[in-house]
Amino acid sequence: MRVKPIGLVLAGGLSRRMGGGDKALKRLAGTAILACIVGRIGPQVSELWLNANGPAERFGLHLPLVPDSVPDAPGPLAGILAGLDHAAVHNPDVRHVLTVPADCPFLPDDLVARLAAATGRAGSACASSGGRIHGVIGVWPVASRHELRRLLVDEGIRRVDGWLERAGTATVEWPAEPYDPFFNVNTPGDLAEAEQILRHYPTA
Repeated sequence: MRVKPIGLVLAGGLSRRMGGGDKALKRLAGTAILACIVGRIGPQVSELWLNANGPAERFGLHLPLVPDSVPDAPGPLAGILAGLDHAAVHNPDVRHVLTVPADCPFLPDDLVARLAAATGRAGSACASSGGRIHGVIGVWPVASRHELRRLLVDEGIRRVDGWLERAGTATVEWPAEPYDPFFNVNTPGDLAEAEQILRHYPTA
């Protein structure tokens, strides 16, 4: 992968388990989770976008907003598709897009390098840890957008694992100890656990 991918933070979810609102704006040790993600992913990509629906100003960051192009909030695959379509139009020289969710504050500094090295013939790779695949944390070729649109729109398949299988996605494993770098904050309890992780591992 000669050119760094574009990064896309997926923040289009409804955050029901967090009680509504934007969970990306929940604060962890005084810093919004989204700001933590931007600090980790920004240096690894050529530029960083935000997939969200509604006004961008509420996030307090000057990131280009890429809304879903598929109606009815069909899930993270719609965000991935929006990012691939946006890259094809606005950044035709970039061949890949990295996607990460807006609720993972501990993303590793070598995420892009390791995923890019694993893309291989299929051109896509996603992260795993502790034997669990994290299908929305991945690098995707912009050219795969047509197949993803067929899967999501024409066939009505919204499951991320359906996309991973169709794309022939490689997986890259990270250790889940002493903490999982892909720990995600879905509930108030998860947020409390993330605070505990930071107390024990301040550089997490």
